Amino acid sequence: MITVRHWCRGYPFKYLSDLPAIMKHNSADIAVIGSGIVGLAHAYMALRKGYRVVLFDRDEFAVGASVRNFGLIWPIGQEPGDGLRWALSSRRHWLEAAAGAGFWINQNGSLHIATRDDEWSVLSEFVEGNGEQGYDCALLEPDWVMRKANGIRRGGLKGGLWSRTECTIDPREAIRKIPRWLEEKYQLTLRFGHGVIGIQFPMLTTTRGEAWTVDKIFICSGAEFQTLYPEVFDRPGITKCKLQMLKASSHDRSFTLGPTLCAGLTLRHYAAFRNCPSLPLLDARFDRENIAWKNYGIHVLLTQNGNGDLIIGDSHQYGLTPDPFDPQEINDIIMECLRSFTELGDLTVTERWHGVYPKMGNDLSLIMEPEKGVTVVNCLGGAGMTLSFGMAEEVIARL
Repeated sequence: MITVRHWCRGYPFKYLSDLPAIMKHNSADIAVIGSGIVGLAHAYMALRKGYRVVLFDRDEFAVGASVRNFGLIWPIGQEPGDGLRWALSSRRHWLEAAAGAGFWINQNGSLHIATRDDEWSVLSEFVEGNGEQGYDCALLEPDWVMRKANGIRRGGLKGGLWSRTECTIDPREAIRKIPRWLEEKYQLTLRFGHGVIGIQFPMLTTTRGEAWTVDKIFICSGAEFQTLYPEVFDRPGITKCKLQMLKASSHDRSFTLGPTLCAGLTLRHYAAFRNCPSLPLLDARFDRENIAWKNYGIHVLLTQNGNGDLIIGDSHQYGLTPDPFDPQEINDIIMECLRSFTELGDLTVTERWHGVYPKMGNDLSLIMEPEKGVTVVNCLGGAGMTLSFGMAEEVIARL
């Protein structure tokens, strides 16, 4: 039995059986802790199967990594196997959720831009080596690249990789609307502003003086993993990643980007390209040209939300205690890289921010049971929006 010393309104107790009479008792089939996309996906899948679900979040709405990203569903970056399967399944569920909850989604695809011969070689090797894996993509010559998207720099263009499967949402909108939709359609019990301060399965307690008895607990707390079962994360390879991003507006408010754009640096970031024979040569060239790209973990994605804003990023810096300050140098490098393959005219940067997410080496995720009835689901790296629905579907199916 795991015991934790809990405090409730100044009353200490060692076991949940010693709960003071002032505590309000409730019950559900499943408790989900965390209202980011991982928690929402598990709640959604459980509700669809008829379970009674309660969702806890210590804040009044989700403010973590799930709202501090591009809003991309990105199958093209996932390796064949669990990653690509979860991504394609998630895409289907995102379309269903968008229709049900009423948030904007754009099935706009993606375009990897090649401006050097080694970048074109990696793209060609990827297409040649993955013909039967489930990707829906094709190589485009320069003229077709220019027709497919707006804002691309024509000079030096070698071609591009067009993929149909990628989608874009506005995460700030979607992550707010999904829980309310689940509440209305499936009777999800929402407990925003309720931090879970103790678990002794099958019971848990919250900062608002509630006690719940449940049959199953899913802990999907993202980067805040030191609070509940910190021993699960006390292992080599688990760290946190801090990323920096920007939002900008074009002076031409009628500008439409089309597919999400990225370029050569992205090829060494995503696992899908890991086995391309030319990738080590590409990686070495990048290091010769500017080692800061690797030191700051920079690759550049450009997408557009439903309001016409351009979302630009990002960087990757690792450590268990991320620096709370955002160097302007990183933002400058990101914008410089963006200009190397785009022509967007004058942009006005309207927001800058950073996000933090947990990462576990090269593994897709961390799914562990620290005690019977409790499952920790975490460490999806920077692919939570892409993988969560597909992963949660399989996790809930095993209940």
